[in-house]
Formats: sequence, structure tokens, C-alpha cells
Amino acid sequence: MAEAALPNPQAPTCLPVGCSVPYGSMAASGAVAAAAAALVQYVVLRGDLARPPQSWPLGAVVAQGCHAALAAAHTHRQHPDTRAYLELGGAMRTVVLEAPDEASLTALAETLKQHSIDHEVWTEQPENTATCLALRPYPKDQVHQHLKKFKLLK
Repeated sequence: MAEAALPNPQAPTCLPVGCSVPYGSMAASGAVAAAAAALVQYVVLRGDLARPPQSWPLGAVVAQGCHAALAAAHTHRQHPDTRAYLELGGAMRTVVLEAPDEASLTALAETLKQHSIDHEVWTEQPENTATCLALRPYPKDQVHQHLKKFKLLK
């Protein structure tokens, strides 16, 4: 029986094209780390989805936030702030806020659009219902003023 070759811990890890470096290997350095550390991705979920009469399961509500966050990061993946944020790996900062209902989520989306703030609204299909929105990663001081009326999701 042949012995399996052990990987060389000194050898560089080669990844297929399109694959990213595992989080544990991501480390921003110096000024890049300081600038990236100030970045935050805001996700705003509709709180009414988890309460009667909607009563969505927790997992379904969480999935909406995941969809919106990934859509925003993907759509704006070439933006320097998004790239720096993703390089943080396990040190990424995400803040999840609650919009009371669809009308408040839609109003927030309109405000963000008026102020040219990059974001994605997630619309659940086939219901065609806006459930969540996520901003691309931003320095907190650039966007907080538009989000301060929303509370942390509980």
C-alpha cells in the first residue's frame, strides 16, 4: 500500500482561479488595516416579517439579510472600500438594523438613492416583496446619518 504524501507546510498554497484566500490567511497591514477597520456594512431587515401576521421563520428572515449583503458586496466588488472590507476576512464589521415595515424600508432605499449611497434592495420572489436592503461597505461616518433612526435588530 502506497503512503500518502504529506503537504509541505513551507510551500505556498495554490488556489484555483476565482477562489479566494481562506479567512485565516487574510491580514491587512499597516495603514490599509486601519482604513479598512473603519469600514462597516449595514444590513436593514424588515422586523415585521418575523411577527404576526407574517410570522416568517427566523432562518428565512436571516436568509434575506444574507442575500442582500452578498448582493451588495458582489455588485460593488470592484469598489476600493468593498475590496478592503473583504480583505478583513474574520474582522469584517456588519451592523444589522431593523426597519419596522416595508414602507420604511422603501423610504430608506429612496433616501439612499437620493444621496448616491450604493445599496441593494433584496426582493423575495415569487412574492415580489422587498424584505431587506444592504449597503456596500462604507466608512461609518459617511452613511450613519441616514441610518441612525433605525434600531439594532432584536
